[in-house]
Amino acid sequence: MSELFLYNSYSRKKEKFESMTPGYVGLYVCGPTVSGESHLGHARPYITFDVVLRYLRHLGNRVRYVRNITDAGHFEEEGREAIDKVGEKAKLERMEPMELVLKYTTMFHDGMRLFNCENPSVEPTATGHIVEQISMIETILDKGYAYVVNGSVYFDVVKYAANYPYGTLSGRVLEDQLETTRELDGQEEKKDKADFALWKNAPPDHIMRWKSPWGEGFPGWHIECSAMSSKYLGETFDIHGGGMDLQFPHHESEIAQSTIAHGHAPVRYWMHNNMITINGKKMGKSYNNVIKLSELFSGNHPLLEQAYHPMVVRFYVLQTHYRSTLDFSNEALQAAEKGFRRLWEAAELLKKTVHAGGSGTDAALNERVTTLCNECADFMNDDFNTAKVMANLFELAPTIYAIKGGQVAADALSAETFALLQTTFRGYLEDILGMRAMQTGDTGKLDEAMAILIELRKEAKKRRDFETGDAIRNRLAAAGIMLKDEKDGSTSYTIA
Repeated sequence: MSELFLYNSYSRKKEKFESMTPGYVGLYVCGPTVSGESHLGHARPYITFDVVLRYLRHLGNRVRYVRNITDAGHFEEEGREAIDKVGEKAKLERMEPMELVLKYTTMFHDGMRLFNCENPSVEPTATGHIVEQISMIETILDKGYAYVVNGSVYFDVVKYAANYPYGTLSGRVLEDQLETTRELDGQEEKKDKADFALWKNAPPDHIMRWKSPWGEGFPGWHIECSAMSSKYLGETFDIHGGGMDLQFPHHESEIAQSTIAHGHAPVRYWMHNNMITINGKKMGKSYNNVIKLSELFSGNHPLLEQAYHPMVVRFYVLQTHYRSTLDFSNEALQAAEKGFRRLWEAAELLKKTVHAGGSGTDAALNERVTTLCNECADFMNDDFNTAKVMANLFELAPTIYAIKGGQVAADALSAETFALLQTTFRGYLEDILGMRAMQTGDTGKLDEAMAILIELRKEAKKRRDFETGDAIRNRLAAAGIMLKDEKDGSTSYTIA
């Protein structure tokens, strides 16, 4: 398969990917709402679309990757008293909203760096694009698909559905939605329950507020992404990505409001990754099973048996196709750690191995290695199937170990096949899958300093001063240094 096919969530089928402008791709991925620390569930979409980005570039495309920061306006579709998640969390933590935003944006960036995710080309913030959002809302009002009530602006979903396809992406039927929408305070403002807010009137105690033609208020969550994506990628762009939990109402609303504002659909290909579950349940606060990234890297969570290196988590995520559910377990992460170490060691051995030449070529082995290498491109071209790519790398690893160990003659592979093996194995593992070494500390001052910190932590735990012990571990994790408590009672460390 020489052409790239991806699964379009909108059409529910695999389609050949063709960018609007050959050689250039516009990619938009919904970024985090920075009202709290990112967790394991957030890791999946950003690792997934990092691989999409890397592979599109590998194919020779120039990619403009836009990933936003939602720093205002994200709220459940409530009535006039809608609560902005950032503003509410700022009150709870007794911080200025932008102080809170900076804190959690920095933590998000730290997590992405540890996962070895590429930086976006543009990272717009919702609060930095209020003007664009107001302008878009005015256009929708002018076209008759929105209405103003008490200083709030709502999108008329029923009118839209009467004239345009609605619910295609999410599979939602409007009639069912109207019957099942829960009753909320302020619903009487809306013409229909399905309508969603484009702009909300700010109550007197609402911290984050901006002037608008309809009074002081703040934007709805959905309009933010429509305004930012169209500004940086155009009114129609190639790929819009995100978690499947965003299909409704977020992405369905984006389609509706953008279609009215611009007169046509905004996106050519929709991509959605599936969720990470824990014991079959979606990760969420209501289930008390959220594992924050700092907890994941430090091991400081009741569900964790140990700390897990960011590269282990990345490897674990990519071992499953992005559209399949991924269920968390310590066993799965521990197996991922062993698998990653095996492939990375093979890559390092391959790097140090020089083809010896000679005439002892094994035709069957050459054919097998060539097939396994060439299939990697076929798998990536088939909807970014990283799971199958990894399976092939695991099949190639024994040959690398055997050549290095002498069980297979150094000239068993032809020079051409050996070069293909080197290019494919390291190229896919590092450049496309985005893996990097789990660096360990060198001997010297760092080891001495870490030995002191590890001893201080042990002494704190002996005194049952768990707060200090946890603080040492968490602060090291935030700096990219992961502690691992071994079964024999010792503690080791790795550097991300």
